[in-house]
Amino acid sequence: MELTPAAQKFVLHWGEMGQAWGINRTMAQVHALLFVSPEALDAEEISRLLDVSRSNVSTSLRELITWGVVKRVHIIGDRRDRFEALKDVMDTFRVIMAERKRREMDPTIALLEHCVGEAETGGPTDEYTHQQLVKMLDFVRMVTAWYSQIDRLPTPALQALFKGGAGLARLFGGESRARPEPTGAGSVAEG
Repeated sequence: MELTPAAQKFVLHWGEMGQAWGINRTMAQVHALLFVSPEALDAEEISRLLDVSRSNVSTSLRELITWGVVKRVHIIGDRRDRFEALKDVMDTFRVIMAERKRREMDPTIALLEHCVGEAETGGPTDEYTHQQLVKMLDFVRMVTAWYSQIDRLPTPALQALFKGGAGLARLFGGESRARPEPTGAGSVAEG
């Protein structure tokens, strides 16, 4: 396999996005490569195509398998392990969201619960901190509950929800909070 210019651009950009999300660049690039590859690839092929070390590829593959977005596949007559990414975008979204919830939201809720309890016993000096922490805890719990409800939707319903986002925003008064679009170069206030 050789990377097409479009595939190269996607792989490089996915690596940059991964870094912005706090994910190792190579790990994100390996995922992107496997996502656009029409066939399962072995670690040597991945290393060659991405021009990264074999050990870096192995580490990235282990982590991607742990996340659940890549799986190991075997081909009859071939002793090498090959790897392929989930190909369904919605399945990938669900797996990544579940993993982020497990790694980020669940520990945050546990920490906030602990901090709220500690602030409750802190006396008057912790009153404001307690109020703020309760607000944050309520928000994080609400987002987590929302995610759990969304995750139970069948894929067609989830796709309809995403496609209908603008309509939902209008339904719930989102237009009144939206910023007006600039009308041209002269729209910026001069000062």
